[in-house]
Amino acid sequence: MKVTVAGTRLAIKTDAKPKYIKELAAYVTEKIEEIKSSGKTATTQSLALLVAMSIADELHELQSEQAQLKRDVRDRTNRILRYLEREAQ
Repeated sequence: MKVTVAGTRLAIKTDAKPKYIKELAAYVTEKIEEIKSSGKTATTQSLALLVAMSIADELHELQSEQAQLKRDVRDRTNRILRYLEREAQ
């Protein structure tokens, strides 16, 4: 399929749904525009790297939040199990 990212047309071979790929392209374009609007002049390569760093940061934050949520669920589950075990005795 073909998609446009920040004015550049790309051909992508994927099994993903076209709507999803278009959403990704729009997201990356939005991030590029966000960084461009910071006022600093940058080459296409440096813009791409800054966008990659920004998206990697978002991913890392979400992974950290997910890991914390998993720990919280595990801790609460263990407390509930201990409570139920005490009540069953």
